[in-house]
Amino acid sequence: MAAGGIRLEALARSFARPDAPPLRVLDRVSLELAPGSFTALIGPSGCGKSTLLRLVAGLDEPDGGRVAIDGEPPRALQRAGRLGIAFQDAALLPWRSVLENVRLPLDVTGRPGEDADARIASLVELVGLRGFERARPAQLSGGMRQRVAIARALVTRPDVLLLDEPFGALDQILRRTMNVELQRIWMERATTTVLVTHGIDEAVFLADRVVVMHGDPGRIAAIVEVPFERPRDVTLFALPAFHAVADAVAEALYRHARTVR
Repeated sequence: MAAGGIRLEALARSFARPDAPPLRVLDRVSLELAPGSFTALIGPSGCGKSTLLRLVAGLDEPDGGRVAIDGEPPRALQRAGRLGIAFQDAALLPWRSVLENVRLPLDVTGRPGEDADARIASLVELVGLRGFERARPAQLSGGMRQRVAIARALVTRPDVLLLDEPFGALDQILRRTMNVELQRIWMERATTTVLVTHGIDEAVFLADRVVVMHGDPGRIAAIVEVPFERPRDVTLFALPAFHAVADAVAEALYRHARTVR
């Protein structure tokens, strides 16, 4: 595989519960993601989306199956700075400026590199925060803080970018603006990206394909290919073709809900 190819093979994960059998969260999930692709994971709460992302990130270990990124385990990529992660909570350090928050992964690994300052400045410009380099998180809007978190996730030049509901706390107008911005950043970097979201429109707008998951336990129910060329802009949301793809995702989501009633 080229850099950033992800292969999931029959992944399973359960969690222990007091006075109850273990909770099976994922059951034999297999998926292959091409290098440089953008994939959205969508499904009801509790279907295992975030658990799956944590397994890909190497933040948790499966009970069965295997995760391989370029043939290596996720923790090997972690150590090499080849995995970038951003969550719904931007988790910025309040006493550090924008520049210092973006620099944090380089400080933690102790391997900033000779071009660190130029790289950080370039990323701050890439995410549209030029002029705010010295600002602290309290001086930034919610969308700006998420941009800092995405720049921080990219600062080690990762092969894989993992995003867990990064815009979930934003209002709809700002969320769509951030969708356009994330697409622009992704097109600049061509980093293999996996986005966990509850938003059908967001998934269809951003992804090359949408992986629909069901719960009880978590499995892949359908994969919907997204045919639209890039760059995509907000006018896409109003097109009948866009709604047709969104309806296909919605049908895959609700089909399971009807069968379990």
